[in-house]
Order: sequence, then C-alpha cells, then structure tokens
Amino acid sequence: MSTRLNDARILMYSHDSFGLGHLRRCRTIAHALVEDYRGLNVLIISGATIAGAFDYRARVDFVKIPSVIKLRNGEYTSLDQHIDLQETLKMRRSIIYHTAESFQPDIFIVDKEPMGLRGEVEETLTYLKAKGTKLVIGLRDVMDSPQLLEAEWKRNDILKKIERYYDHVWVYGPPDFHDPLIGLDVPPKVRDKMDFVGFLQRSKTQSESTSHRTEGDYILVTTGGGGDGSELIDDVINAYKADPELTHKALIVLGPYMPGEQRLRFMQNTSDIPYIEIIEFDNRMEDIVAGAKAVVSMGGYNTVCEILSFDKPALIVPRIVPREEQLIRASRASELGLFDMLLPEDAEDPKKMAQALKDLLNRAPPSANGRNLKLDGLENLSKRIAEWLQPDDTVKAVSPSA
Repeated sequence: MSTRLNDARILMYSHDSFGLGHLRRCRTIAHALVEDYRGLNVLIISGATIAGAFDYRARVDFVKIPSVIKLRNGEYTSLDQHIDLQETLKMRRSIIYHTAESFQPDIFIVDKEPMGLRGEVEETLTYLKAKGTKLVIGLRDVMDSPQLLEAEWKRNDILKKIERYYDHVWVYGPPDFHDPLIGLDVPPKVRDKMDFVGFLQRSKTQSESTSHRTEGDYILVTTGGGGDGSELIDDVINAYKADPELTHKALIVLGPYMPGEQRLRFMQNTSDIPYIEIIEFDNRMEDIVAGAKAVVSMGGYNTVCEILSFDKPALIVPRIVPREEQLIRASRASELGLFDMLLPEDAEDPKKMAQALKDLLNRAPPSANGRNLKLDGLENLSKRIAEWLQPDDTVKAVSPSA
C-alpha cells in the first residue's frame, strides 16, 4: 500500500442490466485503489442480481438496487414481474440519490451509462456537482457502432450532459486501440475531458478459498454472464461431435445468467463427450483464465482484459446484436494480430469451428504480435486519484504493509 488518503470516499455506479461486465469492471478498479491507498473507502451501487456472490476486499462494499433486465430486443423489464418497471426505476433513483447523500463521496465514478439507466443518476449528478464532488464517466474502449451510439445518445442529449456534469471522461483502453466516440460529433469541451487510461489489467485473486480446478491443459470456453452465450456453446459442442480429432479438453463456464433449461440441455448434450467439462459459474474467473492453455469467448471487455493480462491465445466469436461492440473489438484485435476471430455464421459450421479450435492450440499468445501493448489502466487510475485527493503531496509507493 502507499500513502494514506485521509479517509477519502469514492462512490461507483454500475447499472448492470445484462451480464456481469459493469460490476466486474467497477470491482476491479475498487480493489486496485484500496490496495494502493490505505485510507480509501469505495462503495459500489449495483443492479447485478448476484452482486453478493463476489468477494470484496476490506474497505470495498456494495449497495444493491432493484434489478432490471435488458431483453435481447433492447427493451427493459423488472426482474420482479409483479413490480411495474417505472416503479422499479423510481426506487432505483431514490436509493442512488440517498446513498450519495449519506455517503458524501469525494469522487463519483459512473460506469458506461453517462446518465445511468433511463437517466436515473442525473438527479444525483446535479446534487453532487453542487457539493463539489469530482464527477467521472468511465467508458469502455468500444461502446457501439457510431450510428447506433449516436442515435441512442441524441435521443437523450447525452454529449451535452457529459459536458455539463462531468469533470473527466475516462476511456478504459489505449488511444491507439479504439476511440469509443469515433464518428460522433463530439463537442471540443468533451474531447478535452477525455483521458485514455489504458486497459484494466487483471491478476490472480488473493482469495484463500480455491477456484474450480480442472486437471491438465484445457481450452476455456466462457460467455461471461451467459445470458446470451448459448449459441457459442452450441457451436463448440457441435464441433467436438463433428471432429473425432478434436480431443483437447474444453472447460465450459456457462455463466450465472444462463437460463436453467439451457444449462440442463448442455449438460445432457455433452454426457457422452469425455473431453468436455461444464461448470455453471465461478466468481474467480481470473484464476480460471490464468490456468487455461487458450480461451474461446465472445469478446466482452472484461474477458479481453483477462486474456491480455494472462497472455492467452484466444479465439473470439463476437455477439453482433443488439450491439456491435464485441464485433468492433474483436475485429480491431484481430487486425492487430492479438486474437483470432470467427464470425457467428462461420462458427455455426462444425467443421470450421473444429478447425479454428485446433488452430487455436498452436496460436502464439497476444504478446507475440510485437506491439508491446501496455496494460497500465489501473496504475494510471491510481495516479489520477492521488493527484485529485492529494494535489499538494507527492505520492510515493512503498512495499505492502499491514
């Protein structure tokens, strides 16, 4: 740990309507910051249904708000079908506001959605800005295709609101990988606030309890939260059934949001394939990625950061609807020689998928591309926080202490 930050407080917001990406990103940042600064306290507001399934380090906690699910058509519904969506959103807004009012943060970091789900954090932003709180919006390296993002943001006047409310716009990727606002008419004042901090590197967990362990080398197949990953898992299983030469062990992690009937179908469908092992969920995916020989995924932000952090050969089969985020990220990574990419229509062909899996076992890791891609996002965020909270002091890192 390094310098004590005099009991400084950071509030984070993660809307979490589909998957685990937002919460996992917030949790990664929070853990890195409390490890660096002994006096720092971080509180995460999350809508993730399984927020409590994860371990949190000392001085990191979360407030659970009622869950809202994003359907595959892009619409939202309450997790509790007996409560109207508008009532759920009203409760969420109230909890967010009163949490901020009670916690009194020095810094408020919003993940991905500048005004929150259906504008639910705007009232809180107004309150905190008047209190002098430092306001930050954190964006993924890729948000969506320019045309889709522009249409969505224009409806809600998002760029002007970013200019009005936020002090800083963090981009969780390097500037030479991708600009999340490319193709949009971004006001100069918003551009001036943009800070490409780099990918958020991952490390193995420090948990005393063990993650799932599998014997020998394995290809990890992961779909993140699993809510929209059934097609990829079907493609992998069909490839194993079609090609008797495909005998390398595959560990498939279904994800906590995969529907029960799909879980059961996959379990039954692989009972006669000795090379496939299926588990439902593990809250320490970093350890499972670190132990894999190679990774097959859809190309979500967190999984890509893990693949790069542990330098694993990877095959990406991106989701292409309702957002093009994964397709854009996978295409750019493939262009840079970091990963292999297979489009969903090609992955549906068992022979093509089987060949891609066999090729993956001989693929060089991302570091072999010679681009010296840095993963220094957490280090850079830590420096920014120190500059804001101790502007007159020089923060010197020292060896970890009790």
